[in-house]
Amino acid sequence: MPALTAILIAYNEELDLPRALTSLAGVADEIILVDSGSTDRTCEMARQFGARVYSRQVDSLAEQKNFAASFSSNDWLLSMDCDEELDSELRASVLAWKQSSPDKDGYDFALMTNYLGDWIRHSGWYPDYKLRLYRRDRAKFVGVLHEGVKLGGPVGRLNGHLLHYTVRSLAEHKAKLDSLSTLGAQDMFARGRKAWRSAMIFAPPWTFLQRLVFQLGLLDGWRGVLIAWLSGSYIYQKYRKLGRLLAGETLTRRSWPSPGEV
Repeated sequence: MPALTAILIAYNEELDLPRALTSLAGVADEIILVDSGSTDRTCEMARQFGARVYSRQVDSLAEQKNFAASFSSNDWLLSMDCDEELDSELRASVLAWKQSSPDKDGYDFALMTNYLGDWIRHSGWYPDYKLRLYRRDRAKFVGVLHEGVKLGGPVGRLNGHLLHYTVRSLAEHKAKLDSLSTLGAQDMFARGRKAWRSAMIFAPPWTFLQRLVFQLGLLDGWRGVLIAWLSGSYIYQKYRKLGRLLAGETLTRRSWPSPGEV
């Protein structure tokens, strides 16, 4: 029976954290949270749920999660974000898995996102399978911007959904895109990317069309239209900022917005 450590990274997550930790009750044998300077009750709440809390400033999300993993007492890790929770079916799947002898090195499950108060089932956001349950000696998080688990061995799949409460306001979404587009531009600049004008012109409308039509965003109603529009806007901002970096400007990286920030 494998023991399981849940790892989370946090910054001002008092609004979402209780839901995430409640969903882990009875599933995780140990909870580790790494905080990057919260000014709210995040750390206090985590300790109330029995989590061990550590502090570290963020250099990349991947390294922040690997740092959390380094404190695990167990071989198996379950990585969750503070704005996520296990639904009842996924909880049951993980509990059943814990009664077995795992024959894979990692397991993924479907992420379903709540955007502006409703669940998104198209727009390229669903089904979105994430590898979040893995052996710490066989895998680690990699990536500067869109971090993910790199695993060398076989991957299984568990039933159920990891519910993601991503954005509560349009202002919060725009603030996140501002932060992410800066990170994306800086990453491209660091990797020596030079071309930006053509991508800035042609990639945004293609992204909009892809989300809305080919990924069936229209079936998500006005939220699907908004997702498509802001996806294109993100691409535009990223390449425009790359152009600014190539011109010698310095970009200011804004702090990650708190949930519901306006």
